[in-house]
Amino acid sequence: MTAETRSTLELLTVLLGKRQANAVYNGSLVPLFQPAGGTTVRNPKLHAAHELVRRWLAEELNRPSPIESPAAMRTFLSVLTRDKPYEAFIVLFLDTRHRLIVAEEMFRGSIDSAAVHPREIVRRALEVNAAAVVLAHNHPSGIAEPSQSDNSITKRVVEALRLVDIRVLDHFVVGDVEVVSMAERGLI
Repeated sequence: MTAETRSTLELLTVLLGKRQANAVYNGSLVPLFQPAGGTTVRNPKLHAAHELVRRWLAEELNRPSPIESPAAMRTFLSVLTRDKPYEAFIVLFLDTRHRLIVAEEMFRGSIDSAAVHPREIVRRALEVNAAAVVLAHNHPSGIAEPSQSDNSITKRVVEALRLVDIRVLDHFVVGDVEVVSMAERGLI
């Protein structure tokens, strides 16, 4: 039996053992990867598995070829931001061939907003010698629909980076189920 054909409970059993898998799984994976009380992880093995997947996706994005798969980008951004109980604003700094230099959580907010400072994004982009960036943030509400505030800050960041010849390729808004590309919607 391959991992792809196993049930979620069977996969958790491989990681945690039968007794613990039955004790923690209630039909949804979401609570298993959210910190208990805000900062501590409920299960170190699951946290390690989550971190391994995040690192694997980062390596996939960092392969020698340019980022060509919107699906891989969406998955990576989901893994980075989806389980955060606060709004996290992530910037992916890319080289001239659109390979990932570094992905950083630059701003952290509350449950419904984060203060974003375009000058800090410009400063960091110049430090890492980025040629382009991809912006992303999560909506802890779970709804991935870009807000008017999202549109406004995107325009401000695009304008600031344009002054130093750095392109904003996209701004993704991550919800529980959907990841919305503002570029695909013509908002960039």
